[in-house]
Formats: sequence, structure tokens, C-alpha cells
Amino acid sequence: MTMIQNPILPGFHPDPSILRVGEDYYIATSTFEWWPGVRIHHSRDLVHWRHHSYVLTRESQLTMRGNPDSCGIWAPCLTRAHGQFWLVFTNVRTLAGAYKDTPNYLVTAASIEGPWSEPVYLNSSGFDPSLFHDDDGRSWLVNMEWSHHAGKTPFTGILLQEYDRAAQKLVGPIHRIFEGSPVGLVEGPHLYKRDGYYYLMVAEGGTGYDHAVTVARSRRLTGPYELPESVPHPLITAKNSDRAGLQRAGHGSLIQTPSGEWYLAHLCGRPIEWATLVPQTPDGEVNYEIANCNLGRETALQRVEWTADGWLRTTHGDNVPRREVSAPDLPAAPFAAEPARDDFDAPVLSGYFNSLRAPFDPSWVSLSARPGWLRLTGRESLMSFHDQSLVMRRQQHFHCEAETELDFAPESFQQMAGLLAYYNTQNHAYLCVTVAPHGAPNAGERVLRLLGNDHGIYHEWSEAIPLAAGTVRLKVVFALDRFHFEYAQGDAPWQPAGPALPAAMLSDEHATVFDGGYARSFGFTGNYLGLACQDLTGRRMHADFDHFTYQESV
Repeated sequence: MTMIQNPILPGFHPDPSILRVGEDYYIATSTFEWWPGVRIHHSRDLVHWRHHSYVLTRESQLTMRGNPDSCGIWAPCLTRAHGQFWLVFTNVRTLAGAYKDTPNYLVTAASIEGPWSEPVYLNSSGFDPSLFHDDDGRSWLVNMEWSHHAGKTPFTGILLQEYDRAAQKLVGPIHRIFEGSPVGLVEGPHLYKRDGYYYLMVAEGGTGYDHAVTVARSRRLTGPYELPESVPHPLITAKNSDRAGLQRAGHGSLIQTPSGEWYLAHLCGRPIEWATLVPQTPDGEVNYEIANCNLGRETALQRVEWTADGWLRTTHGDNVPRREVSAPDLPAAPFAAEPARDDFDAPVLSGYFNSLRAPFDPSWVSLSARPGWLRLTGRESLMSFHDQSLVMRRQQHFHCEAETELDFAPESFQQMAGLLAYYNTQNHAYLCVTVAPHGAPNAGERVLRLLGNDHGIYHEWSEAIPLAAGTVRLKVVFALDRFHFEYAQGDAPWQPAGPALPAAMLSDEHATVFDGGYARSFGFTGNYLGLACQDLTGRRMHADFDHFTYQESV
């Protein structure tokens, strides 16, 4: 029997919205502050997946300059109806504290390849919008509602309002159709219709280790919605489950195969520490304080079925997500493996690369200025919410390494370029070529340095390493719970550059900070690896990179 291996989309791929069109399956996932917006994956058998395209590729569709960490694109919903594709999304602009600024938008396309339309503004009452197309021809928007009031849950329910497709706006009364189950923190709504029932699937329990997928149903679109009694509730949760399995399971989306099989896509996480089976506490309780997911929230599939009385349940019986589930009876449709090495010989960057908050622009990134090399022009610091010069890709394996060769001749200590392990502006590690500052023993010389931020506190983890003339090779190696950098010049062997660092400092949990009951920062994105260049003088010094290699290691 062919098995689906979870997660099907490893690394930062949260909030999956799954869609079948004929024999093709698509999953849209959140991209937060990374550009382009909304990543689409494609499969023909639910076993093999590849990156297909992006939805938001123009600044007229998406503006994120100034958006804080873990803001930007949240929870897209992908549907097809009335002869076209529909995608709704939130562009979160405020995250920390009591308030959230959450404008919701809609774009459409005749083809999944695009081009996608200019966005239509919908509302801002909360995040996680989803579009439902009823069989009477009407379309409806659901989203969670956010409250800033003290002393009560900010997740105050799921709102429903009709979307007038001709007028391109929401119309009519707003219905509060569901206030959540006892699990709490209701969000991520999707509506489905089957055998005369409307089914509301929501995420609950927060995005951490209490996360869950809840299903309620009603005979009327506007409710009331009831919870099941004959099947496990929630439908999916990893709360207090075996640490060797998938964790943080929630935010589900449903699909049916042509032969009538049903699958649930959901997000999940895999903690670094639990991969080594760190012992539980003496009383046998799961210790969540030692659980850090540096790969971020990933996407998995579970096989589900309908009971005789019309409720969803997993085919394996309980509500704990599985690492392996049986695949549908479809012809195998594998894709070619992603090349480990990119020599920058193509006219455009690979779709595996992302930038922060704004598109790749010829003013700061070029594949033609020096053929066979990627040229980055230095801009703002790694703590900027506006104009960074980064070309990055997701870390997708606990054991992996990334490598490049850099040609860079800085003239000032304010000019830097190199290899970066980056979670967000507050948490990153950077092996960079720069100039020793005034007052240093080797002032004015070109040097290599390992520096970065941990919870926003600046660190220099290595002394300045003198460099000879010419290019320098840079490498970062992740070995589960630790990572370290290396460098080499000419034919010399690799040498260490600074100490090994904890991989947990680049995790969702480490980046999430609460103070006085309010979030000061969230970690929703997973770790990235890639290339960077800064010029804090404003003189726009450039750096050239000969290649970038990323591969899983043993």
C-alpha cells in the first residue's frame, strides 16, 4: 500500500487551503512577511508535491513595507467556482498588543497559473477569511472576529456575510454563526455543504501545542451550529500526544478525491528536542518548555471519513494526527527533485527563493550584472522592516547545510555581505565579510565575523577573522539542535567560524514573547537560509555570489 509521508510540505508552510480541480490538487499556504505572497503547491496523487506558483506577485496587489515580523499574509483560502479561481487573504499590519489591523482582500484568476487580479477590499473585523460558494449561486465570506477589550477572549466568534460578486463587495447583515467550542480561541473558518448540512470547520486552541481542528454543523447557513457527540471532538489535535508524532496540529481544510475518499490538510510542527526523545517530566507529563520548532509550521494530510450519522472522523479512529496515512488509489505522479545547487545561470531566480516584504527589484538584485553570479546591492540592516537585500529559502530539514562563494570588497565596517540563518529581525545569525572598525587592532582590514541577534540583543559570536584577497566560501551546517558556520579560501579546507549555536534560537517558540498577558512578538514563520548584503553608509556597495547550495545532510 502506498503511504503519504507527513509532513507533505516540510518547513514553513502553514495554514493550508486544499483544492481539487479535476485530477489536480493544489494547496495554498500563508507566507507572512515573505515575498511573493501565497505559495501554491501542486500534486496529482496527494503523495508527491512540488512548488507550483505564487498568487501575489505585484506591489499593486500587496504592500508590506513596514509590516512587523510575522505580519503580512495570513491564512489564504483557495476556491474555484463560477468559472474561475478565488483567493481571499489577510494582510496583517499590526500584531503585538491588544489590537490587530487585519484588512482582508479577494483576488481572482481564470487559471491557477494567473495572472491574478488586483485585490478587492472586503473588511477588517478579523483575520482568516474564507469564501464559501453555496449551491444556490450565492457566495459568502466567513472570518474570525478580533476583540481588543480587556478581561475577555479576543477570539469572539466567526462572522458570516454575503459577498455580492457583481458589485464586488460585502452586502447584507453580518451574522455571528459560531462562538467556538470549549477548546477556545476560535479562528480559521471554512464552510462546506453535504447532504443538507452546512459544516463549519475551524481552528481552535491557539497555534501552539493545544492547537486543534473542530467541526460543527447546522441545517441553516446562519446557524446555530452544533458540536458532535458520536465522534471524537476535536476532529484533530496533538495535545498531550506521543512526542514522536506530529505536534501543533490544527487549521484544517477538506478535500474529496474523484473516487470518494476524503482527506484533511492541516498545519503541524515537529520540535527539535522531541526528535531526540528528550525524557518527559517525572510524572509523565509532556514538557512543552523544551519544544522548539525551527522548521516552523508545516503541512500534513490525514485520511478522514463520514459516519452514518453525518460526522467527520479520522479513518484511524482517534483524533491524533499520524505521520503516515494511506494514499488514494491514484497513479503515482512523482516530480523531479529540486537541484541542490543553483549556479545563478537562469534569467530569473528560482521559485524557492523569497525576499522580505517587497519584490525582487533590479535596483538591488541582479542576475545579469555579472553573468553566472547573483549580485546584491546593500541596503538597510537586518532589523529593518522596510528595505533589506536578502535572497532566502526555507530550511526544510533538521539536518542540512547551505553553502555559497562570495566576492565582496567592503570599504567600511558598515558594509556587510554573507551567509545568513534568519528567523526574523530579532533572531538571526550572520557570517559576513566586513571591515574591522576604527580602533580595532586590524582596523580597515577585510575580515570575517559571526554576528547576529537573539531576542533583539546584538551579539558578536566570533572574533574578527582576517581574510586574504579573493573570494571566500561560506557554509552553515544544521545538526538537529545545533548549527555552526564554516569558511574557506582557495584550496584550504573548511575551518570553523565561531561557536556552535542552539537551533532553538531560530524557532517559532523562541520568537514568541508575552509580557503582561499581551504578545510582544510572535513566531509564525520558521527559519530561512540564504544570502544577504547591507550598506549602512547608503553608498550601495554590492556583493556577488557565485552559487547557492542547499541540501539535506546525514
